[in-house]
Amino acid sequence: MAESAQTLYEQKRVTITSKRQFTIPQKFYTALGFAREAVCTIQGGALVIKPVVYAPGGDFSEHILADLIAEGFSGEELLTEFKLRQAKVRPAVKAMLKDAKAAARGEGEYATYEEIFGAEE
Repeated sequence: MAESAQTLYEQKRVTITSKRQFTIPQKFYTALGFAREAVCTIQGGALVIKPVVYAPGGDFSEHILADLIAEGFSGEELLTEFKLRQAKVRPAVKAMLKDAKAAARGEGEYATYEEIFGAEE
């Protein structure tokens, strides 16, 4: 039997805590590519838990790589710098969202439409 077919039907009993939490077995976690987030759905009376898969380009990877190549990075140096810059994207987006929410409440510093795009003619 092929490995993928064998894996498809593999089972493991897990304990659910009083806080409705359980641990995904390491073998399953690794084989399915889980990271920090999962998506839970109900299908045919079963709970299905899948790793979150990000759409290509949704994390600015191509833009980061293009910039690094233009800056002359290559090889291991390219990979190292890519990881450093990619790790900064999510915190930067979170900070921007926090600032936008504060501005929507009229708190903190913000720029007006005219300040950013100029007065409409």
